[in-house]
Amino acid sequence: MDAATFSREFRDDNETPLSRLGSSKSLYALTGGEMDAGAVRTAVAAEFALAGRTFESWSADEANGDAAALFGDVAEDAREHRDTADADVDPAGDDVHEYPEYDVLADLDATAERAGGLYGRLVLAHTRTEQTVGFFVGDADPASSNEFRAVRDDLDDRLDDALDLLASVCEGDDDGDWAAARDAADAVVDAAYDDYVETLESMGVKPKNVC
Repeated sequence: MDAATFSREFRDDNETPLSRLGSSKSLYALTGGEMDAGAVRTAVAAEFALAGRTFESWSADEANGDAAALFGDVAEDAREHRDTADADVDPAGDDVHEYPEYDVLADLDATAERAGGLYGRLVLAHTRTEQTVGFFVGDADPASSNEFRAVRDDLDDRLDDALDLLASVCEGDDDGDWAAARDAADAVVDAAYDDYVETLESMGVKPKNVC
């Protein structure tokens, strides 16, 4: 196993859920059906706020220096992205979507697992941000669409960093660390997809008709 193979297989095996999580119906679920600019900004800001807190926590207790540094950098990015979307959002106090994939991430302790979980979250965030860009393009708001293009580009850069970290922490392993990393990445997407299905169903929307 190597990082390129890890990425290819992860994306191929999760093609359907990632496609659906990057759809307009996914954004509809995250906003509770309120498809206006303010609701979209609030929803995406809540995810970025949770990311900032999660990866800052990882950075503080991670024994691997390279991993700790990357987690800290991703946390800083996430806080900046939260400010871009809506600096006033507090997921602990505001009535926003809960993003259960962060419960999955909170349970990861080993470095390889965390590297895999980080990669899964970055792929998911990049996918969702593509739809956010599309929303603001459709809303005839070029300034906002450009803001989120910059967020998307930041996430794209961090995807490369996460793959480099995976290669570093799993190098020379007999695939045990690669398997743990893949399980963590899959679990992030699984939690987000299960939440997507359950949220749409609670709103009277049939997820099976969404692609």
